[in-house]
Amino acid sequence: MQDQQLNDWRTYALTLESEVNKVVVGQENPVRLITTAVFARGHVLLEGDVGVGKTTLLRAFTRGIGGGYQRIEGTIDLMPNDLVYHTYLGEDGKPHVSPGPLLMSGQDLSIFFFNEINRARPQVHSLMLRVMAERTLTAFNKEHYFPHMLVFADRNQVEREETFDIPSAARDRFMMEIPIVVPAAHDIMESLIFDTRFHDVDQLISNVPADILKFDQLNSFAKVIQENIQASPALRKYALDLWLATKDPVAYGIKVSNVDMKRLVLSGASPRGMGMLLRAARVNAWLNQRQAVVPEDIHAVFHETIAHRLVFSPVYEMRRTEIARELLTGIINAVAAP
Repeated sequence: MQDQQLNDWRTYALTLESEVNKVVVGQENPVRLITTAVFARGHVLLEGDVGVGKTTLLRAFTRGIGGGYQRIEGTIDLMPNDLVYHTYLGEDGKPHVSPGPLLMSGQDLSIFFFNEINRARPQVHSLMLRVMAERTLTAFNKEHYFPHMLVFADRNQVEREETFDIPSAARDRFMMEIPIVVPAAHDIMESLIFDTRFHDVDQLISNVPADILKFDQLNSFAKVIQENIQASPALRKYALDLWLATKDPVAYGIKVSNVDMKRLVLSGASPRGMGMLLRAARVNAWLNQRQAVVPEDIHAVFHETIAHRLVFSPVYEMRRTEIARELLTGIINAVAAP
């Protein structure tokens, strides 16, 4: 029965990927990674410039999995209450209160997008992180639940003024950080400019069939994946070696260009991070019709689940993206796979 369930849901997942790829072109790898996060039930940071289609991508996924989509913009004057409720003067001249983005969809909220989260103050981060961890919120003398919610957050990485870096402990709450870049293929770039179907986002997203998946069944099915996709003793030993290498790359002979390796890493991957890595690797194995995790499944999600967790010496933080990619590639190459 479970084998049939795994096969049926894989068909739905691959259909969802295919339909999203039709409306958000040139983003096949991010689409696969977001599909992986959806089935691993992990929150996601998105990395990329403005105007690369992050909102369109998330709205397309929401249409495919069902449930509510809400979004909020990070600003310097945003307060925690702005996530919960709005106050305004009605036509009757009296003050009114209406639900904010976190409450608007109730328990049916499936995807919440926090755009430019690092423009918001730490008090707002604190509320958001608590809701992400507990999926509950107390407001209006009532406990509100968000059992199906996944949070996607984008960071403004260009400007430094009026931004608040997300501390490493907060970054660790996100399963992945997924890069969204402009497609390099010239024919796709030309289509994005001249093909008018990409200019009306609402019309474009309506082309994704609604409710390919059942958002309120994803939590229970995610458990089925984790319980049925196995990891051999050799694979467990391999994952442990990868973890140790993130903590002490010098011990594995790993070098990064123009970096003093003895000063580079202040903190490697956390136990929570490695647990999320294996959750995502199991989903990748399932999507590729495997019954057990192989090293390629770990490699497929290694950078996206580990890079944002590493804590570097402050002198190397400005080169974080470049250094993390070279370091993690070095770890994959240095640690012998079973």
